[in-house]
Parts: sequence; structure tokens; C-alpha cells
Amino acid sequence: MRYLSIWVCLFSSVGLLQPLTVSAQTLQLTTEDYPPFNIIDAKSGKISGISTEKVAELMLRAKEKYTLNAFPWARAFQMARNEANTCVFSTTRSPEREAMFKWVGPLVKNNWFIFGRADDSRHPRSLEEMRPYVLGTYRNDAIGEFLTLKGFKTDMTTADADNPRKLLLGRFDFWATGELLGAAILKSQGLESKIVPLFHFNQTEMYLACHSSVAPERIDLWNQLLKEMERDGTNAAIEKKYK
Repeated sequence: MRYLSIWVCLFSSVGLLQPLTVSAQTLQLTTEDYPPFNIIDAKSGKISGISTEKVAELMLRAKEKYTLNAFPWARAFQMARNEANTCVFSTTRSPEREAMFKWVGPLVKNNWFIFGRADDSRHPRSLEEMRPYVLGTYRNDAIGEFLTLKGFKTDMTTADADNPRKLLLGRFDFWATGELLGAAILKSQGLESKIVPLFHFNQTEMYLACHSSVAPERIDLWNQLLKEMERDGTNAAIEKKYK
């Protein structure tokens, strides 16, 4: 499977990248392309975004050595579940996932939206009105998990970026995704006039989710440092860069 591999140095700027010497204590971080929280530059492979910069600053303050790799979400998620000393972001924290990981955050908030074709005559305005329809999502994503548990009919693909074309081809009725992610995907594919947001149906918080092998002392320290970043304005400054 193809993936992007980035060795990340301990600088507060995500743009400053150079190799680190891997040791037994080197933390493995995984993520996906989920703008504006995690952004993968297709040409350079550079990873940026709101969550990425917050995590990089957090690792700097904690004096952690780490690697950062971008994968399709299902693989990134499973690596953090199955591999020691591994964490994944940006991960929605939910009751179903609570016992799977040790949690650091929240890093960001994420609004969930329903998108539809601009020429569709159907105009649902609530989640309950979506019961008769098939909703496009992607594998291991919290939105898809949420809808499936609620009994909605879903069509899951490997990557959310595949869903706009599937929607236009009539493979499903409506698309359920993050508000900002959906907007970013549509902009990158030139489909902003053909697919439009219909309504907001949930808000969640996204975290750095770590394998159970990560020591609780490290988790406690990272959570403390993240709170300090909130108090001293670091988080707000990072978020402002992406508005």
C-alpha cells in the first residue's frame, strides 16, 4: 500500500523537517489527509494543518522524539490500536472508542454536515429525515460509525475524497462528512457548484489517540502541556493561520 512517510524534527514549526535517529523510545505518530486539521501536500509530502502543528509543538515541549507518517485512515487508525508506542490523530473521541486508546486533547472541534447535489430536488433538514436514504461515508471514520450504530444505511469507501464523484454518479443519496473537510475536498476537485452543504447534525472533539502501551505519565504530561498551550495563546495562533 502506498503511503507518505515523514521524519519530523523537534521544532515548533511543522515546516522544518529533518531525520531523527530512531530509538526504542521514539514515538510513532500516524495521521491522514483531513484538511484543515491534517493536510498532506501532494507534491512535497509535507504534513501541516491545525492538529499537526499543535501536536508538533506538544512534542517539542515534551522533548519527545517521534516520526510522523500519513496513511489511509483505516490503516493509520489500526496501527495506533495494534502497535506499541503509536498514536493517531485527528481522532474523534466517542463512547465506542473510549477503551481503545489513551487520549490527549482535545486538539480541535469538528462539525459534521450532510452534503447533497445542488440539483437534487430533495431537501432534508434533519438527520431523522435521512432514514430512507443511503449516506456516503468512509471506513473507520467516526461519522460512518455513528450513522451505522444509529441504524442509517451507509455506503463506505476507502477515502472520503472518493465520495463527491460517487454522489454525482448516484451511488448513494447524500454525503456525510466534516464541514471543513467536505469544503476542502470540493474545492480541490472543483465541485463547489455541484455539491452543497445542507445541514449540520453533530459536533465532536478530535484527539491524539494513543496505544495502551504508552505510559500514563506521558499521557498526563502531554495533556498538561496542551492546556498550557491553550492558556498561553499558542493554540489560538495556530488556528488563526488556517482561517
